[in-house]
Amino acid sequence: MKFQFTATVVFLCAITATPVLSNPIEDGSHLKPRQDEGETSNDLENGPCLSAFFIFARGSTEPGNMGEIVGPQVCSDLQTTLGASVIGCQGVGSPYNATLADNFLPQNTSPTDIGAATTLFDLAQSKCPNSKIVAGGYSQGTAVMDGSIQALPAPIQDNIYGVVLFGFTRNLQDDGRIPNFPTNKTLVFCATGDLVCDGTLEITAAHLSYGTDASAAAAFLVKALDL
Repeated sequence: MKFQFTATVVFLCAITATPVLSNPIEDGSHLKPRQDEGETSNDLENGPCLSAFFIFARGSTEPGNMGEIVGPQVCSDLQTTLGASVIGCQGVGSPYNATLADNFLPQNTSPTDIGAATTLFDLAQSKCPNSKIVAGGYSQGTAVMDGSIQALPAPIQDNIYGVVLFGFTRNLQDDGRIPNFPTNKTLVFCATGDLVCDGTLEITAAHLSYGTDASAAAAFLVKALDL
């Protein structure tokens, strides 16, 4: 990725500290608000095995482990449609800290960050082998998912039924797809005017708009799960 470290990056830090959710959360009982307004969900790590789990990686500087731009909205839509007793949500947490500087690394995130997602996919396979998995990422979280999923063993990849990527930071480099993963299982959202999808780190208002795509993303994942 060709990065352009401009005032827009500073703008990102300022805005993502307190963004406004594009869509209200309809059923937030499974999500735990933090004092900094982020959302945290650990249904896979802490809960029982369910029919499905949604694993999500937030964007740079977003609080919680689900973030606030789009992750909680997709989770809420999935649970509203399928039921919270059917699908659980799990954010990618520590050691993934969603630091801005990691965007400048060769994979647009760090190996440690990618490993944090891989650990959750491994956990899903070992703890709940009969649960179907769907996944998603926003901004740097798309690079986390991209790096993790493409390197997963075939049996774990085969149990991932759908992936949604918002503001895909490796959209240009990876030709709009996750390498070594079926394109029909992947839906990429790149808003008009989001320059991140064009291979830069210039943040425009479009990059913060993906909450409006949550329902479409959830519908894609619901269809992919076919529960």
